[in-house]
Amino acid sequence: MSDLYAEAQELFSYSQAIRRDLHMHPEIAFQEVRTSGVIVKELREIGLEVTSGIARTGVIAMIDGAKPGPVIMLRFDIDALPINEQTGAAYASQNPGLMHACGHDGHVAIGLTVARLLNAHRSELTGSVKLLFQPAEEGAYGAEAMITAGGLENPAPAHCLGLHIWNEQPLGWLGIAAGPIMASAAIFAIKLTGKGGHGAMPHQTIDPVVTAAQIITAAQTIVSRNTDPQEACVVSFCMLHSGEAFNVIPQSAEIQGTIRAFNPEVEQMAYKRLEEIARGVGAAMGCQVELKIDKLTPAVINDPFATAAVKRAAQSLFPDRNPDERGRFTMAAEDFAYYQQITPGNFFLVGSTNAEKGLVYGHHHPKFDFDEAVLPRGAALMAQAAIELLKS
Repeated sequence: MSDLYAEAQELFSYSQAIRRDLHMHPEIAFQEVRTSGVIVKELREIGLEVTSGIARTGVIAMIDGAKPGPVIMLRFDIDALPINEQTGAAYASQNPGLMHACGHDGHVAIGLTVARLLNAHRSELTGSVKLLFQPAEEGAYGAEAMITAGGLENPAPAHCLGLHIWNEQPLGWLGIAAGPIMASAAIFAIKLTGKGGHGAMPHQTIDPVVTAAQIITAAQTIVSRNTDPQEACVVSFCMLHSGEAFNVIPQSAEIQGTIRAFNPEVEQMAYKRLEEIARGVGAAMGCQVELKIDKLTPAVINDPFATAAVKRAAQSLFPDRNPDERGRFTMAAEDFAYYQQITPGNFFLVGSTNAEKGLVYGHHHPKFDFDEAVLPRGAALMAQAAIELLKS
């Protein structure tokens, strides 16, 4: 096999053009019609068999090697976010209120470049590669939708691989680790119903605002006193809505937030303690409590066998770089975890910031942008990792 990184660098102008075109035309969950069309067009141009319209806007293509062998699935997410872009880039979003603020435009560009790399070497492949372009990763259950629509069937992959451009680390950094690397995520909403009244006569009311404040304070003990100090857990209260006037104690209040953990047992403990605290404090204060917890995604837990293949790929392509193997890279979440619950796989991170170019803003920031030199690095590593898995 030739040097895939050199080949990916030769395709840089292609990768960059795809990325910038998609960046200018962002589309959010399950509305990625134009994006899907670009993917289908590019894949068919190189002669691949393509199936579109999966889970509305998902796309799957197959690259069959010359020799029989296992199937490896490579997943690339395609959706944008409801954010007003503030980068001032020449290729900034032309769709008001929408922006590729997480790097999924880069993921699509990487995926299409991987398709070209592997297709050019299909005579050397033992087995097949399934390219899966997934909609709605940003909290809209896109992975589940693709699975429900049969995305992991006909054929079923033996292993799966995914990647994320990572603006928390500089260009050249690689995060490749076995075990948990990204956290589970859940959304919670607590509605408190009390008895409204005049702010000057609080004794005639049941105050949901004070109740909310005590729940928020008490819930801090979930992390500080209920979680093993050697584990990680996040319980963040991010929204508190109540009242409309300075002199009126409102009838109700609503709190919303998120719970994150790497360990499923810690995750379940946090759910249980939040409910106990909310209902206990609510009862003590005389408020009715409605609690809802919606799980977005499990933790991303990497398979050791697949991880070893990705590490071998990184060592062959970038011998001067030692991948970061510490794991537990972030409490952010990623729905690639749903594929891993069915098919063992590895999800790796590729550093993409460049302080000298001012590309330092994090994911979901209105000024988010990345060093496009990450595109050939990510494409080469994904393609080489697929080859390593097929060899194995």
